[in-house]
Parts: sequence; C-alpha cells; structure tokens
Amino acid sequence: MELNETGKDTVALSTEEQAEEQKLIRRLQMMMNMVMQVIAQDASLTVDDAAQMIADSRKAALAMFPGKELAYDLIWKPRFQRLMRERFRIM
Repeated sequence: MELNETGKDTVALSTEEQAEEQKLIRRLQMMMNMVMQVIAQDASLTVDDAAQMIADSRKAALAMFPGKELAYDLIWKPRFQRLMRERFRIM
C-alpha cells in the first residue's frame, strides 16, 4: 500500500476521485437531458431562447469538466443540432 503526501492510500483516493467524476457525469447527463426535454416540449420556446439554453449548458458542462471542449463537441453538440433541426425545422 502506498501513501500519498496527505497520508491517504493512493488507491482509495483514486477510487474517491472516480466516484466524484461519476457523480459529475451523472449530473451533466441529467442537466443535458433536462435542457433537451425543455427544448423539445416547450411550445412557447423561441429559437433564440433554445440557442441560449444550449450555449448556457455548454458553459456549465465546461465548468464541470474544464478542457473537455472536444468531448462536448463530439457528444452533445450533434444531439443539440439534431434537436434544433427537428424542433424548429432548421435546415
């Protein structure tokens, strides 16, 4: 067993970090799903409002996971683009 500078077991710390990351991932997924549901279901929502919600969700995601712009662009951006096309008939 290795101890880090704080005296904690490095394996346990790694497990704690993994658990925290999984918690953040679940929170991100829930947030993105809620944004997508609002965009899909709120008939009074304008294109501009939806675009602002998407921009805000991107900022929040990158605040949770700094430096993960590529991951956002690969995973969430296409989903939001497809939703905007379907919801607002944008070509």
